[in-house]
Amino acid sequence: MRPEDFSSRSPGELVRAPEGYWCYVPGPLPPSLAPAWSLTTQLSQADRAVAELAGVGRMLPNPHLLIDPFVRREAVLSSRIEGTTATARQLALFEVTAVQQTHDELEVQNYVRALELGLELLQELPISLRLIRRVHRRLLAGVRGADTQPGEFRTQQNMIASWRGQSPVDASFVPPPVPRMEAALHDLERYIHAPSELPLLIRLALIHYQFEAIHPFMDGNGRMGRLLITLLLCAEQYLPQPLLYLSAYFERHRDAYMNHLLRVSQAGTWEEWITFFLTGVAEQARDAVHRSWRLLQLQRDYREKLQSPRGSVLPLKLVEYLFTTPALTAPLATQLLAVTPRAAQLTIDRLVAAGILRLSPGLSHPRVYVCDEIIEVIQA
Repeated sequence: MRPEDFSSRSPGELVRAPEGYWCYVPGPLPPSLAPAWSLTTQLSQADRAVAELAGVGRMLPNPHLLIDPFVRREAVLSSRIEGTTATARQLALFEVTAVQQTHDELEVQNYVRALELGLELLQELPISLRLIRRVHRRLLAGVRGADTQPGEFRTQQNMIASWRGQSPVDASFVPPPVPRMEAALHDLERYIHAPSELPLLIRLALIHYQFEAIHPFMDGNGRMGRLLITLLLCAEQYLPQPLLYLSAYFERHRDAYMNHLLRVSQAGTWEEWITFFLTGVAEQARDAVHRSWRLLQLQRDYREKLQSPRGSVLPLKLVEYLFTTPALTAPLATQLLAVTPRAAQLTIDRLVAAGILRLSPGLSHPRVYVCDEIIEVIQA
């Protein structure tokens, strides 16, 4: 990391590590932000889009109709930013079979489990360093990075490098040395809990930058930072349900995302970063509303296909499950419906005949049935 890349407008300071290379220590939040009409306009658009999404969330009789598909979409896309290639279809197949999983599929499922754990912990804990460590431990359990002390803040220097083994001198970004990292983390925790006159979405942009600049773990910082956005939205009750995720936007604009974060450190370009962040909130909220209506319409269509005056309720129960995980096996259906294996298979056959499920090729023990239409909404 080169000192000449940092201007006098940088919101932090450069310090030398004992080994001689430079590290960046972000200044405490909040920064001094000049009023800007562009931010006001973008904030208004983001707020309106989120309010519309909140309205969709409040009207749901079963919130998991949308929560579970959106969590899985977020898991796939956030992990993709880190280089994994697992798809929503692969995740669904992995969740219902005992087939050997790839590392990518395990990482994506860990993201789902980490987010679910974080939402569960919010019932008893505030957003805190303790909560972050527990979620991070779940995130990296048994996958890439499991040997880097998951759930523990780093005790050695890390960096953002272009290749393994790159020198800190040549790295694009070297975060604070450990003692300064610990102080910065406690400052961040205090800022999260402190009263603020800034709108929540702007505070989220600041917090996300700060977490990434501190880079407190040896691995998984990007995924943990994106998880933190969702957890903060829920902790602040900005949304009634966890329906808004930014990884799709960050993944589409990956280079701009990385550059904006770096430029804040180098030149204090807060307005540009916050504008980028708010644009993502507005885009993803509108996208979530669109996907929500598609999922709701699918649910209505499936109910119309399956309902009859004297018909069994078992097919409808399986349909509800498919919005949680859009894949199914006969043994799983037997367990979900608490019926005999024959009754479970007959129920699956009815969903196949209605065009809701399709037998997935290549998997025969047990056979796996997939709802392509739900996967298409998640994956598109």
